[in-house]
Amino acid sequence: MTELPPLPPPHPPRPRGIGARIRAYFLTGLVIAGPLAVTAWLVFWFIDTVDHWIRPLLPVTLWPDIYLVKDIPGVGVVIAFVGLTLLGFLAANLLGRSLIRLSETILDRMPVVRGIYKSVKQLFETVFSQQGTGFRKVGLVQYPMKGQWTLVFISTPPGETVKAAIGAGETPYISVFLPCTPNPTTGFYFYLPASEVIEIDMSPDAAAKLIMSAGLIQPE
Repeated sequence: MTELPPLPPPHPPRPRGIGARIRAYFLTGLVIAGPLAVTAWLVFWFIDTVDHWIRPLLPVTLWPDIYLVKDIPGVGVVIAFVGLTLLGFLAANLLGRSLIRLSETILDRMPVVRGIYKSVKQLFETVFSQQGTGFRKVGLVQYPMKGQWTLVFISTPPGETVKAAIGAGETPYISVFLPCTPNPTTGFYFYLPASEVIEIDMSPDAAAKLIMSAGLIQPE
């Protein structure tokens, strides 16, 4: 039996050309610097926007530019933070609560303003309340059809009016918000039986990143 001749050694990989290496270096630098640049731009945009909002509210004699050699960005943010903190401190006292009740009574007598104020106040209390449970839980529902799952933010149970309209009866219902990719601020809000929602151990921040990146950024 004759032996087969040995196979020739495999060809070594061809070295990449200068163009391919430059392209790889550029893409690597873009991946590293891109998120940093976008984050810095958003931070400076926020600081500049708050500074422009706060500056007209202060007397000219209190503008930092008069006493500083160079304009320092972020002074408006500091002033807004201190002002909101003082407002919260006053609201925690008896005098502050009395003034807030008086102002809300005045607003409640204005036909158009009272509707806007109540809606915005309820939204802020729902989003920023430390005791609230709205949008603090993440779940899975079958959408757009059976066997296909998508992430949702679990909200509050429906009110009595909605329960009576959908014939909830003894079946517990829940409301959820289904965000869209890549903009999670848009989506669908609907009611469904609580048994059809699977709550998962994932933070809303991680779920938002997963949705915005279309699955590229997985939770740690």
